[in-house]
Amino acid sequence: MYLVALSATPLRRVLDRWLFRLGSPEAAPIRLHQRRIYVLPTAAGIALAASLLVMLLTSINYSLSLGFGLTFLIGGIGVASIVHAFRNLFGLSVRPLRVAPVFCGDDARFPFAIDNTRMARRPALALRLHGVTTRFDLAAAGTETIELVCPTTQRGLMPAGRTVIETRWPLGLIRAWTVFIPDVAALVFPTPERDAPPLPSTDFGEAVGERPIRDGDDDFAELRAYREGDSPRHIAWKALARGGPMLTKQYAGMAGGHTLLQWRDLPDAMDDETRLSRLTAWVLHAEKAGVTYALALPGKALAAGRGEAHLHACLQALALQGAPAGTRDHAP
Repeated sequence: MYLVALSATPLRRVLDRWLFRLGSPEAAPIRLHQRRIYVLPTAAGIALAASLLVMLLTSINYSLSLGFGLTFLIGGIGVASIVHAFRNLFGLSVRPLRVAPVFCGDDARFPFAIDNTRMARRPALALRLHGVTTRFDLAAAGTETIELVCPTTQRGLMPAGRTVIETRWPLGLIRAWTVFIPDVAALVFPTPERDAPPLPSTDFGEAVGERPIRDGDDDFAELRAYREGDSPRHIAWKALARGGPMLTKQYAGMAGGHTLLQWRDLPDAMDDETRLSRLTAWVLHAEKAGVTYALALPGKALAAGRGEAHLHACLQALALQGAPAGTRDHAP
């Protein structure tokens, strides 16, 4: 089933809109200014505050001058850590980079370029996305590319969604963080079917193989693996006689046979995801074999072609099959 991956529950999305003013994805660069950085004590900070309260009450009860001094000294350190945690995030600039397409089941890699605009080191930072956290430091006036490796479980468009950058520097008493939604997504292709059957043998009235050689098409180009339907006069018999595998001579000007990969030609008993998995395997096999292929899906058809651009277009159509039209238009 086609899904756009979401990184937040409905309740969290409501809280994000109300508390963090999150809505649609933000255009790069995303700058962390004062109004979007939030600060709260950690569990250790709350425990320290409770301890300071007990120390203060004890010092008041017994009039302990040294107790007052120690309480306010530790309290001052805690307050100073609030400022340091806030300044550790303030002024950062985050730029999401392009995410390479992956097949479902592989890991999607979300890269982010984080710029430190201040002449001071930024230690103990953390970036979190889809439950994956990466910790890093930033050099003074430096830029670091941070990559988060997220598992994929559904084909389609996997947006980055809710992303958090945080720090608990310097003492772990205070957590400073910000939440944003970067305008970037990973395109997840369907998982190719294992041991898929051979490509459909006919299309456009021609067999899968090569068209007859015309005048001027007799320049030898290369050897490739033998495919059923290849002409016997193109087989490399000498290589076979020497004990090698069965190969076919490829000539300049020979065009790969056309094949049409159609959704409707698959068995009716197959569900949608299984159909997409088989078509994905066929597309990859046709491209590897040098066969010119076309793809026909419900509501979408791609003309015959071959090459990296045609392969990507077919895989993208398979990945987004069933998606709303607006989603397909904004696919990477």
